[in-house]
Amino acid sequence: MSLLLFLAACNSDVPAPAAVEFPADQVRLTITRVATNPFLSRHDLRLTLVGPGGCSIEDDLFPNTGYASRRNLYRTRTGLLYVVGQFDARVIDSLHCTITLAEFRTLDRYVTFLGSFDENEQKQWAYFSSSQRSELPFEKR
Repeated sequence: MSLLLFLAACNSDVPAPAAVEFPADQVRLTITRVATNPFLSRHDLRLTLVGPGGCSIEDDLFPNTGYASRRNLYRTRTGLLYVVGQFDARVIDSLHCTITLAEFRTLDRYVTFLGSFDENEQKQWAYFSSSQRSELPFEKR
């Protein structure tokens, strides 16, 4: 019995993808989370863009070093996508098939919140659309 409790408390190193699709734009974003520590909330995060015209590109995001996995997703007025975390931001241009690391101060402030990549109540990695869950601010640490 205690072995089962021990195993249930351990993080799995099996990749856990969460994805969102925008069929009208022919865009699919996936953030895959992989545990790097069996007991602590430590994860590597990888962003994958699949877009129109055979576009496919990946980028490593800032790792989760302690309950900072959540990434909010936004759309700009010009159609760019922002994947914003507590410590990093990526600008996604699906038409040019690029993912760029950006400084927070350079991001357009007039954006639409689309959803979040985050843990659910069972600590499983998932995507929540804005209709499922409101935008959550990042905690200052």
